[in-house]
Amino acid sequence: MPSNERIFVQAIRSYCARHGIAIDVRADGWLIAMDRGKTRRFAFGYDIGLNSAIAHRLANDKSATSEVLALTGVPAIAHHLFLNPKLGEQIAGPRWWEAMLRLLLQNPQGLVVKPNEGTAGRSVIKVTGSAELEQAVSEIFAMSLGLVIAPYVEIEDEVRVILLDETPMAVYGKERPSVTGDGVQTLRELAAAMPKVKLDDLDTRALDAVVPKGERRVLTWRHNLDAGAKPVLVADGELRTACAKLAIDAARAVGITFASIDLVRVDGAWQVLEINSGVMMEALGKLYPDLVQATYDAALDRVFG
Repeated sequence: MPSNERIFVQAIRSYCARHGIAIDVRADGWLIAMDRGKTRRFAFGYDIGLNSAIAHRLANDKSATSEVLALTGVPAIAHHLFLNPKLGEQIAGPRWWEAMLRLLLQNPQGLVVKPNEGTAGRSVIKVTGSAELEQAVSEIFAMSLGLVIAPYVEIEDEVRVILLDETPMAVYGKERPSVTGDGVQTLRELAAAMPKVKLDDLDTRALDAVVPKGERRVLTWRHNLDAGAKPVLVADGELRTACAKLAIDAARAVGITFASIDLVRVDGAWQVLEINSGVMMEALGKLYPDLVQATYDAALDRVFG
């Protein structure tokens, strides 16, 4: 087994070895064929094939997810879709830029611009002015056929719920990277120990200031695990119950069977941020390997059930 193989692939290998299932790993682990007798199943990316095609497409489209949740009354962060003008005026519309500027005017606290499809927080850009908005839109349209714009909100907490058949298999918070001051080093020096964390959201003055001893400073507004956030399991109790219920409501709305659902608390109220049809638990697996293996095992039991 390659040492750099994804935890997702390792988990499937382990399951197949224990259940007498032949496995053929292709394309560096992004395509996996699993054979038991005359039964063949595939895993592609982080998707093991439990979800219907329409549920998969809805979940992977941030705008569609937002619209479906609004239709069913599930509280969620609104995501407004804009199609790449290279597709032509009849598809993208003639006044898309004016519509973006209206959103900026309606949300003076800022906007978040991101590809309509995609995970791990890639190309997620916060903007507060028209010049920043134009730059972000140009960057994303250069590599994507569509983008979404959401209002920037102060997220108090973010929780991910892994659901299988409406059962919460794992519920964990995303603890943003932070440092604690020693009264000697600057914020930039303290953050140097966290190379994965981008500091482009902090101005030079803040970065070059000495952090007073004992003071905690959060380094980014992003909660992405790939950007340095840490998964922390949510214990049984009111918080876990409330998050599981909201995630189940969201899963029912799009008709999805196996998914990771991101929830955010804003002004004390929980809302759905997005739904992912591919269940990625790489960061969680490094800290809680047994939980991740058990979750994939249960899902694969459904695949071969």
